Amino acid sequence: MKDQYKSDVEAVDALVEKYGILRAEIAKVIVGQDEVIENVIISIFSRGHALLIGVPGLAKTLLVNTIAQALGLSYSRIQFTPDLMPSDIIGTEILDESRSFRFMKGPVFANIILADEINRTPPKTQAALLEAMQEKAITVAGKNYKLSEPFFVLATQNPIEQEGTYPLPEAQLDRFMFNVWLDYPSFEEEVDVVKNTTFKEMASPEMVISGDEIIYFQDLVRRIPLADNVYEYAVNLASMTRPGTKLAHSLANEYVNWGAGPRASQYMILGAKCHAALKGKYSPDIEDVNAVAVSVLRHRIVRNYKAEAEGISVEKIIAELTNK
Repeated sequence: MKDQYKSDVEAVDALVEKYGILRAEIAKVIVGQDEVIENVIISIFSRGHALLIGVPGLAKTLLVNTIAQALGLSYSRIQFTPDLMPSDIIGTEILDESRSFRFMKGPVFANIILADEINRTPPKTQAALLEAMQEKAITVAGKNYKLSEPFFVLATQNPIEQEGTYPLPEAQLDRFMFNVWLDYPSFEEEVDVVKNTTFKEMASPEMVISGDEIIYFQDLVRRIPLADNVYEYAVNLASMTRPGTKLAHSLANEYVNWGAGPRASQYMILGAKCHAALKGKYSPDIEDVNAVAVSVLRHRIVRNYKAEAEGISVEKIIAELTNK
């Protein structure tokens, strides 16, 4: 893979071409949802994880499955329920016929994991997955098992039904690079969805990129150069969300309990690099930071009671900070 491209400029051009083919393959199955698909792909090429929030029936599972097929990656879907145990995710040791212990791998041993309704399971089980996300490895009975690369978790939450759920704490939410909202399709898109799913068998996407290529492009994204003013812009943007600090924005002081930490700055830079590369740009600018800012900051800003009472949304605060 390393010798395939003469320079990083040539590699970025190849990534743009692969991205175009990838989008075309995904479009065979998924109608619309362009921004959601772009954010998921940016997460993958940035070595991040994404939290996807949307009501049932918006093809979240189909979307992840389709992307996994087009990327030539193994895929596991874990349905989170109140009785799910950590061993149901990471695996467990069993006693085999020779009366010796053998490790049976759980569904976390795949390249792409769909953690469906992650807030339906108790904190102990959530923590097992979140540890795997952070360490890219698990430990069972004192033995360490590396997870295969690339490794990407897409967790979903239903924003409507909150009864009997276990909301993720802020520290665990911070492990997700993006928080992506999945909205209802437009009228025209829904007509296309109904036509495609009730008239004939659904198409299957072709594999576009191999796992080795994805790892190469992940490394490429990190090598993309960046001007100091873009680094400073991202750090300043995160700093403005922190109430009571020197760089806090007046909106943060008035409406925010807790702002974004340094990980937000890191993810905005990585996301900006990847966003720029997918658009064929060899170095990102402030526009690329703003393009990923909402998805990075949305779950890292905790509003206070006044904001909720006055209907001031997190998105409105971020829009003001980025002057959108």
